[in-house]
Amino acid sequence: MELKRVVVTGLGALTPIGNTADEYWQGLINGVSGAGPITRFNAEKFKTRFACEVKDFNVNDHLDRKEARKMDPATQYGMVVGDEAVLDSKLDLDKINKDRVGVIWGSGIGGIRTFHDEVHNFALGDGTPRFNPFFIPKMISDITPGYLSIKYGFRGPNYTTVSACASSTNAINDAFTYIRLGKADIMLTGGSEAAVVEPGVAGFNAMKALSERNDAYETASRPYDKDRDGFVLGEGAGALVLEEYEHAKARGAKIYCEVIGGGMSADAYHITAPHPEGLGIMAVMRSALDDANIAPEEIDYVNTHGTSTPLGDSGELRAIVEVFGDHVYNMNISSTKSMTGHLLGAAGAIEAIATIFAINKGVIPPTINHFTDDPEIDSRLNLTFNKAQEREVNAAVSNTFGFGGHNTSVIFRKLS
Repeated sequence: MELKRVVVTGLGALTPIGNTADEYWQGLINGVSGAGPITRFNAEKFKTRFACEVKDFNVNDHLDRKEARKMDPATQYGMVVGDEAVLDSKLDLDKINKDRVGVIWGSGIGGIRTFHDEVHNFALGDGTPRFNPFFIPKMISDITPGYLSIKYGFRGPNYTTVSACASSTNAINDAFTYIRLGKADIMLTGGSEAAVVEPGVAGFNAMKALSERNDAYETASRPYDKDRDGFVLGEGAGALVLEEYEHAKARGAKIYCEVIGGGMSADAYHITAPHPEGLGIMAVMRSALDDANIAPEEIDYVNTHGTSTPLGDSGELRAIVEVFGDHVYNMNISSTKSMTGHLLGAAGAIEAIATIFAINKGVIPPTINHFTDDPEIDSRLNLTFNKAQEREVNAAVSNTFGFGGHNTSVIFRKLS
């Protein structure tokens, strides 16, 4: 069968460095750090006392107060960015066939704030089970696409992908596939996460996954730096409206770029550590390139998973060198997690948006906080250190990987 072309017609973002897609992009190209002392709870006794939190956000500016109380922050964030993306797409909701519009969302953890608060209150009580009647729907990871479908009346495919930090890229790939196969005209996709809570921080601390650079938190997320010591936990959400090309063209939609391919793989190695030879990472990028029917030499930019962990960063770069060969030295590579921190299940969504803007604007967002070269990393690579770089970007890859060995890549290209 002939596959349909898929384009991006709407974007929405709520991040630690900007509360709309445009503000987020400005934060990226200006090299803004989203890290600061934790305000969500008293972190005085925690090994890590900082995170990349969403700032200056009042949910009641966006959602009805009564409705917002029924939602975990992860869902609140998703509703806000979903609305921004739909508005940005300028869809006429009265004219589209809502049976052919779906929502596929990504979240690695879901309503962890709700779960913590309810169990904490129960533990402090007398043993009588007094739980909020909205406890379960607030907690479950699949509720955000449910709420979004209810708000807009979208009756097409509706579910959440859960693959740890790869979740929202999996969601984007699935949404892309539904349209490509002719099973939908439009998909609202992306991801949201709100894990800056006591068990979130303490759990990652126990794994020794987080940076503990409490005295220099603004520069703690330092991918590819010799002295990187773990990731910085972030929160927020990102949303994309994907649309069948002819459908978008017929209504005169603004088109950011085209989605041309995606890949998924498993390391099949360890629950948290990356494969030492990067086999899964190589496989997922090759799969995405093959799916897109594009040569490695046609890629101009890779937005990496780049979490600022000792093993993960160098392993991903070795895999990129292996896949792209000598062309790798003509490409730009960067990790926007150096600015946003790691949004876990929402990381893929906001990093896809960063990649789309790089194509759309002709600017590569930087990898900030680089101070000392790592001798294990090829110094010839253009890792876009500390300052944005202008260049034409025709095609770009966005990588995301998750605990459990889940790997996902998606490829975007300038519309031709």
